[in-house]
Amino acid sequence: MSVGSDRVARAASPEAARAVASLRGLSKTFAGRTVLQDVDLDVMAGEVHGLLGQNGSGKSTLIKILAGYHQPDEGATMQVEGGLAFVHQDLGLVQDGTVLENLYVGRYTTRAGWRVPWASERRRAQQALDRFGVHVDPDAKIGSLREVDHAMIGIVRAFEQLQGFDRGLLVLDEPTAYLPRDGVGRLFDAVREIAAAGFGVLFVSHRLEEIQALTGRVSILRDGRLVDTARTADLGERELIARILGFAMDDLYPALHEPHGERTLSVRDVSGSTVSGFSMDLHRGEVVGVTGLRGMGYEEVPYLLFGEGASARGELTVGHRRFDLARLTPREAMRAGIALLPANRLRDGGSAGASVRENMTLATLGTYKRGGFLRLRQEASRVSTLLKDFQVQPPEADRPLGTLSGGNQQKVLLAKWFETRPEVFLLHEPTQGVDVGARRQIFRHIAAAAKAGTSFVLASSEYQDLPHLCDRVIVFRDGRPVSELHGAALTHERIVEQCFREAGAS
Repeated sequence: MSVGSDRVARAASPEAARAVASLRGLSKTFAGRTVLQDVDLDVMAGEVHGLLGQNGSGKSTLIKILAGYHQPDEGATMQVEGGLAFVHQDLGLVQDGTVLENLYVGRYTTRAGWRVPWASERRRAQQALDRFGVHVDPDAKIGSLREVDHAMIGIVRAFEQLQGFDRGLLVLDEPTAYLPRDGVGRLFDAVREIAAAGFGVLFVSHRLEEIQALTGRVSILRDGRLVDTARTADLGERELIARILGFAMDDLYPALHEPHGERTLSVRDVSGSTVSGFSMDLHRGEVVGVTGLRGMGYEEVPYLLFGEGASARGELTVGHRRFDLARLTPREAMRAGIALLPANRLRDGGSAGASVRENMTLATLGTYKRGGFLRLRQEASRVSTLLKDFQVQPPEADRPLGTLSGGNQQKVLLAKWFETRPEVFLLHEPTQGVDVGARRQIFRHIAAAAKAGTSFVLASSEYQDLPHLCDRVIVFRDGRPVSELHGAALTHERIVEQCFREAGAS
């Protein structure tokens, strides 16, 4: 059946084909620019199928076509057997709504007079939550719950939408982006259960270890084309990376250099809502990692040092300037030469509705003013250079930031802060939700800036990256630094061991 609208055709019976979803000749063009071209894809009943590709490769467009948000170009055919449900990266949960409301709004069971039997609806919700081991109150407000619970509720809601179908397709778009490690395990168990029930799962993730652990087959998009579909077990991580990028990549990580030795930042007895008694010296050109399990305090460090911690205490010295953290403001931190790139880039780091140009020059706008007027040509020229230097795709200065892929959003915001020429750059999860190609570029910008003298505090749960980027790594547990790894002891295995070791263990 040709697709001339946003409808998805459903096969008449489960016996018609083994595939629960079949796409043929899928193409999409926006204003003369082709973002998908002749993509064929099958997702089979009972399989978890990985969808890989760099940011901008066409993954999001494919998912939006499946969801009916975009119409494909003429000539495409799509069939889905049974139901179709989505867990998008932003989840789409209503923070002020209850768990029950988020699960069933618009789909309540009703009785005579359109009355909702709330007691039975709560039991229904509780049974659905129990099935996936989600231990929350159906009447709890979403905003009061942890991020891992948000993701699991998104999964439960999607599965509930598939109830009544013997087959169907569940699409998961970066569902682990904001989850702690234990939450990833819970999510994977739920996904495996859904596949075991006979549904197909299309799983999108930038984390290759997740792809290898969860999927049976993978399809790889590059520049809008399907370049390969293969059994996951037949591909190692290095080969996956090579197929995603289109060339062998032996140099994901840049070469480390020796820090210059001069102290640029000193923190003494820093405390916050979780962190307690943290002290550290940071030297010019040094990259110090802070890590641990989520909730153990490391993720609070960048915000405390930037004056964002409401309960901050302690002392910070930048160069020869000393600050009481209880009084430090972000504006003062910026004047002292400190920059912060937060983990949630669109909520805390940039403005989704503002243009790329406006986001890039926001922190340095004063340099383009003369006599009360903005020198637009100078600003445009500089932004054009930054778009090239940071390889932002598409390189369109007036495009809203929120329309870019996650990796390209991150590159825009990195460029914004590098333009301030910071003495100290605080980074929180800089590669979260970023594909391997963008990660490589981000790593190289960090290394180049460190070589030029910028010091970094890198708060990250990407344990495998830290030994390749950092001169030393400080591991937090229960709000306190419990170990510092450097030299030969700074390995992925040692970081994991220290993160998971129980308090008091030797």
